[in-house]
Amino acid sequence: MLISVLEKRRSIRRFEEKKIEPEKINALIEAALRSPSSMGRNPWEFIVVTDRKILETLSRAKEHGSAFIKNAPLGVVVCADPGKSDVWIEDASIASIILHLTAAWLGLGSCWIQIRERMHDSDKTAGEFIAEVLNLPEKLRVLSMVGIGYPAEEKPGHEKETLPYEKVHWNRYGER
Repeated sequence: MLISVLEKRRSIRRFEEKKIEPEKINALIEAALRSPSSMGRNPWEFIVVTDRKILETLSRAKEHGSAFIKNAPLGVVVCADPGKSDVWIEDASIASIILHLTAAWLGLGSCWIQIRERMHDSDKTAGEFIAEVLNLPEKLRVLSMVGIGYPAEEKPGHEKETLPYEKVHWNRYGER
């Protein structure tokens, strides 16, 4: 059940030096391609990266928060075409979380790397840097990267009692 995956899923930034089996990579790709999108426009595109040199280069996409992808056996760059949908950000975000949940379901760890609205350096955005590295067409915008692999760290799931239930309102704001 999905709830059991959600109970265990955590952001994993350290990975074993172990390749991911092709059938698991194919399952991740299929899941991403099944992601819902507004009006079925599917504005997203995915760059599946297994090349260690490219992953190392992508680890420098931004000053903080992307370094760990160099040690991931798999990185997925989630892009979208804003010309296909005015809600491309939402559509690509849904695809990113589908990748996370599928990775957890497959016994893999993963972590989202925010790219949109982040800088590579003082002159270039992280998205522009990635577009150059991956030779992306000009029409595509990078939303995120997802590092995926077998976890080399253990993090317990969040206990049900610690969930922020105070953020849930019934019928009107403030009603519990």
